[in-house]
Amino acid sequence: MGSILIENGAVITLTGSVLNPGSVLVEGKRIGGIFGPEDAPSHLKAQKVIDASNKVVMPGLICAHHHLYSTMARGMSIPGRPAANFLEILERLWWRLDYGLNEEDVYLSALVATVECIKKGTTTIVDHHASPSCRDGSLDILRRAVEEAGMRACLCYEVSDRNLTGGGLDENRRFLESLKKRPSELVAGMVGLHASFTLGDETISRCVEVAQEYGVGCHIHVAEDKADRDDSIKQYGVPVVERLCRLGLAGKTSLLVHCIWIDEKEMDLIKETDALVVHNPESNMNNAVGVAKALAMMKKGILVGLGTDGMSSDMLSQMRCAYLLHRQDNRDPRVAFVEAPKMLLENNHEIVRRVMGMDLGTLAKGKLADLIIVDYDPPTPINEHNLSGHLIFGVAGAAVDTTICNGQILMENQQVRTFNVHDIMVRSREQAARLWNRLERHSRNQ
Repeated sequence: MGSILIENGAVITLTGSVLNPGSVLVEGKRIGGIFGPEDAPSHLKAQKVIDASNKVVMPGLICAHHHLYSTMARGMSIPGRPAANFLEILERLWWRLDYGLNEEDVYLSALVATVECIKKGTTTIVDHHASPSCRDGSLDILRRAVEEAGMRACLCYEVSDRNLTGGGLDENRRFLESLKKRPSELVAGMVGLHASFTLGDETISRCVEVAQEYGVGCHIHVAEDKADRDDSIKQYGVPVVERLCRLGLAGKTSLLVHCIWIDEKEMDLIKETDALVVHNPESNMNNAVGVAKALAMMKKGILVGLGTDGMSSDMLSQMRCAYLLHRQDNRDPRVAFVEAPKMLLENNHEIVRRVMGMDLGTLAKGKLADLIIVDYDPPTPINEHNLSGHLIFGVAGAAVDTTICNGQILMENQQVRTFNVHDIMVRSREQAARLWNRLERHSRNQ
């Protein structure tokens, strides 16, 4: 792995400065230096030089909650009447899909999603996987796809009692053990859980024990729909967050995803335990489950990050969606201008530091070389004081030109280099058709 010099771009360091023009030197897997207009590195020689004129250079993006397996759902029809609520969406779409996945489905789903991540400048994801008919070894399949792509991922399997009591816990344990024996520069692990309403107390406690044994956090959907909250109160006498805290799940390395139907006391518990929250605005709107009080949580000092929930791999558009949604929800044009970029560009980096132990998200000498070049030629001056405006109203709509992760060029001139994208898409279409046919036959036989 050689040296790369990126020069003449507007360099957004996210350390408090915008260097325009600026240059970034990549040496191996780390950043060798950042140079402003006054100290342009004319004396430096690199094995490869990239001209970023009329473009923006910034850190690689992070998705704090993804579902790689959701790829095969795109364009899939659900027989019968449309799903009328969130539980019906789960039962009639997602639980049918994930149960039908085989090894090739899992692998190709991941490949397609990683291609889309690379195209959108997302270099790190925190994934949450489910494939009950292809459970054992499924996280190894995802690891293989991610490492072939050259990007970073934190992987876990979704434990649930709905098909088998504690189903998936052994896969989490096995994978975490495999990472101990064969560590990866790019991949880490957590213990995944589906949601409170599909998990008994004993299963949650066992998940917490495994997470503590391996020194990792838990990754769980929390109160995404009111049905999850209602079930917890009915079955256990307390709402979801309080139940999870009683069972020892919440902590500084645990991800509580969604957190829409929670109350003030539950927010205080999240803050008290220093647990992490991931907001997924596009998915929440798509499922019509409500709007998370992300800004209120941030005011309390809760670390709220940003994910896609498998809707896409485009984190810049997710940030813009969060900005617009919370202005509308609060009916206040003064909010979210700072908070939405902060979720993506600060909080997601802290989430990855906690759950993966990797210091990402800024461009500075010695940092891991994860960065992107965006085809955005600012029509007005760009600096550290007006960066949010450029991100929300300009960069978010621009194409990513180049994606680099761990010092490796994954895409250049909008051409993915680690895969033959056309071949992957052909294989994925053929495999999706086979999966859909299997699901249709199964549906007719029920």
